[in-house]
Amino acid sequence: MKICITSQGDNLDAQVDPRFGRCQYFIIVDLDTSDFEAIKNPGVEASGGAGIQSGQLMVEKQAKAVLTGNVGPNAFQTLQAAGINVIVGVSGTIKEAIEKYKSGELKPVEAPSVGSKFGMGK
Repeated sequence: MKICITSQGDNLDAQVDPRFGRCQYFIIVDLDTSDFEAIKNPGVEASGGAGIQSGQLMVEKQAKAVLTGNVGPNAFQTLQAAGINVIVGVSGTIKEAIEKYKSGELKPVEAPSVGSKFGMGK
């Protein structure tokens, strides 16, 4: 099973990025093999629609869950429609987030954690 963690860097020692749609990297981890792939977020500089684009990328990568700090309404709706669990409030390193997920400490949410345009930084 694959999960995605939003990341500020391209490795497992990087910190979890608190934004979904505009995070720096997506770390896709295969929990069965422990292999991972770091993907530079193509939507980080998008003028709009970053959450939806990022959600569609998770569908393409066949992620079953997304671990992040926050997720806005458009991204949440895209992920939820695809059957991808959304887990917010995640912090620490990517390795720590994976371990918390494996141990069952992290639970999916039923609604977005922030309003639209949250990650724009303006």
